[in-house]
Amino acid sequence: MSDKTRGGQFIVKETKCEDVFTPEDFNEEQLMMRDSVKEFVDKEIWPNKNRFENKDYAFTEESMRKAGDLGFLSVAVPEAYGGMGMGFVNTVLVCDYISGATGSFSTAFGAHTGIGTMPITLYGTEEQKQKYVPKLATGEWFGAYCLTEPGAGSDANSGKTKAVLSDDGTHYKITGQKMWISNAGFCSLFIVFARIEDDKNITGFILENTKDNGISFGEEEHKLGIRASSTRQVFFNETKVPVENMLAGRGEGFKIAMNALNIGRIKLAAACLDAQRRVTTGSIHYANERIQFNTAISHFGAIRSKLAEMATSCYVGESATYRATKDIEDRIAAREAEGASHQESELKGVEEYAIECSILKVAVSEDIQNCADEGIQIFGGMGFSEDTPMESAWRDARIARIYEGTNEINRMLSIGMLIKKAMKGHVDLLGPASKVQEELMGIPSFDTPDYSELFAEEKEMIGKLKKAFLMVAGGAVQKYGPDLEGHQQLLMAASDILIEIYMAESAILRTEKLAKAKGADKAKEQIAMAQLYLYKAVDIVTQKGKEGIISFAEGDEQRMMLMGLSRYTKYTNMPNVVGLRETIASKLITENAYCF
Repeated sequence: MSDKTRGGQFIVKETKCEDVFTPEDFNEEQLMMRDSVKEFVDKEIWPNKNRFENKDYAFTEESMRKAGDLGFLSVAVPEAYGGMGMGFVNTVLVCDYISGATGSFSTAFGAHTGIGTMPITLYGTEEQKQKYVPKLATGEWFGAYCLTEPGAGSDANSGKTKAVLSDDGTHYKITGQKMWISNAGFCSLFIVFARIEDDKNITGFILENTKDNGISFGEEEHKLGIRASSTRQVFFNETKVPVENMLAGRGEGFKIAMNALNIGRIKLAAACLDAQRRVTTGSIHYANERIQFNTAISHFGAIRSKLAEMATSCYVGESATYRATKDIEDRIAAREAEGASHQESELKGVEEYAIECSILKVAVSEDIQNCADEGIQIFGGMGFSEDTPMESAWRDARIARIYEGTNEINRMLSIGMLIKKAMKGHVDLLGPASKVQEELMGIPSFDTPDYSELFAEEKEMIGKLKKAFLMVAGGAVQKYGPDLEGHQQLLMAASDILIEIYMAESAILRTEKLAKAKGADKAKEQIAMAQLYLYKAVDIVTQKGKEGIISFAEGDEQRMMLMGLSRYTKYTNMPNVVGLRETIASKLITENAYCF
C-alpha cells in the first residue's frame, strides 16, 4: 500500500493540489444526493425551527422517521444490511447538508447514524448485524449510545456501570447510571458500556430498550441549545442483556468507544459546515436589507469585514473536511483491495486519519461558534431576539466544542497521536526536525525567490510554518521526552500550530486546483479567501510558537528558536488584508448568499 497518504504525514510532506479532493469534485451522484438532502431540510426542517426551539421532542422523532423513509439514515450502512452502502464521502456529504437548519435534528441524526448504528456495523457479529442493522437503517428503530457517567466524561474508561454474569451464564445484569444520552427518549436500542468484574477496560453491549427490564429515565434535560434533542439520564438496575449481545470481545469497549469517536469527529466537523453557510447567507441577506444612515449596512466596511471572515472560515472548513474525507475513503478502498473486510477497512481507514479528525473537530466547531457570534452582531439588537435564527444558531453551536471529546482533549490528542505515529515509524518527524535544527544553525539565504507562479509564496510559507511546528514540537520532545503529556499548555500551543497548517494548506490546495481548472481570473474570490486565512494562520503560529518556545527554552537556545520562528513566519510580500476582505465581501453582497 502506498504510504503517500498516511495520516499525519501532511506535516512533513508536500501535497500536490491534484492529490486532494474538493467540493468542486463532487460527482453527479453526490450532487444529486446533496440536492435531495437540501430539499428535505428546506421543506421539513428549516420552516419548523420554532418547533425544535420549543422542545417538541415528538417532532424530532417524526422528522427522523421521514429521514429514514428517504433513505438518509442508511447511506453508510452496507447493502447486505438494508443500507445504500455508499462511500465515506457520500456519508459525510449527507451529514453536512442535513445538519444546517437546527442542532436538535443534527444531533439526533448524528447520534443515531453514527454512535448508535456504526458500533454494530463495525464490531458486531454477523448475527448481530442481521438482527439489528436493517431496523436502524430504515428508522424503524433508533439507536442511542450510553458511555458518559457522572464520574466518567473525558476519562471514558473510568465508568462505574457494572455487568455481572448470571449464575446460569446466559446473560449479564447491568447496573449503573448514564447521563447526557442523546435520543434516550425515543430509542429502541442502546449501545451500553459497562465493566465486568475488575477488568482494566470496559465492555460494550447491545441492549434492547424493553419494558420491565430494569431501565428507567431521568426527565428531559433543559439545555442551552439543541433543545429538541432528547437528552436524558438512563438508569440500569440489573438490566438483563443476553451474552450473545456483547459487542466485540470482553474488555474491548474502550477501543469501540474511541474508534466511534474518531468517525464522530469528522462527521461533527461536517455537521457544522451547512450551519455556517446558512448563518453567513442569512447575515448577507440582512446586511443587504437593513438600512441605516440611508444606506444598506452591507456597504459599511465593518460589516463587509465580518462577512468576508465568516465566508472564509466556511470555505476553509469545507476544504479541509472533504480533503480528509476522501483520504479516508481512499484508505478504506485500498485495504479492501488487499482483501480486508469492509468492517476492518473502515475501522483502520478512519483510525489512520484520527489526527486529521481531531484537527477538524476543533477547527470547524470553533469556526461555527465565531460565525454565529458575528451573525448576531450583524443583526444587532435583532440578533439577540428569538425572532431571528442567529440566536438559536449561536446556542446550538456551543455544544460542538464539547461533545465527541472536548476541544481541549482533541488538541492534546492530535499532538499525542502524531508523536506515537513518529515512534512507530509511520511519520518521520525526527529527520525533518533535525534538518530544521541544522538550518537554524546555518546562514539564511538572501536570494530573491521567484513567486511568478500562483500560490508560490503561499506554498513556501506553508513549508516554513511546518518548519516552525517541527522546531517547537521537536524542542519540546527533546526537553521533556515521555513527560511531555504533563505539559498541557505547551501541547495546546503546538496543536494550534498543527491545526492552522492543515486548514490553511487545505484551502490553498483546493483553490490552486480550482484555479488550474477554471483559470485564476474565475477564482479570484477563492484565492482571496485562501490568502486571507493563511495571513491569519501565520499570526496564530507566531503567537503560539512564542508561547511554546518561551515555556521550555532558555538563554541562547531560546534566542535562536525565536529568531527561527521570526524567519519562518516572515512574508516577502505582505498581502493587503483589507483588499482581500473587500474582494470576498463584494462577491457575497452581489450574490446575496454564501456562493462558493
